[in-house]
Amino acid sequence: MNNELSGLGLAMRAGKMVTGDEMVIKAIRSREAKLVVLAGDASSNTRKKFQDKCGTYGVPLLIGFDRERIGASIGKPERLVLALTDQGLADMFRRKLGTTSEVEYIE
Repeated sequence: MNNELSGLGLAMRAGKMVTGDEMVIKAIRSREAKLVVLAGDASSNTRKKFQDKCGTYGVPLLIGFDRERIGASIGKPERLVLALTDQGLADMFRRKLGTTSEVEYIE
């Protein structure tokens, strides 16, 4: 597994993550989401939906990697979007990924 994505596996094992469109939207609306991670190969409509939703609720959004690598990092099949629900894990993950070239967008 990629060292940059190892924090996602830790968050999954700790139960501090939600995955899937509807669950992530619900976490954003309830302000449980501390960081949303969206696959770089998401459609433009999906990107816009999550950029708008995260912008409205003030949740940081990170776009990067592809759905296969994101899924593999948490031991699941392909994952398009996920949300970290722990501030400490979200901060650690953002710091770790802030310098990698595979991240297209961090808001």
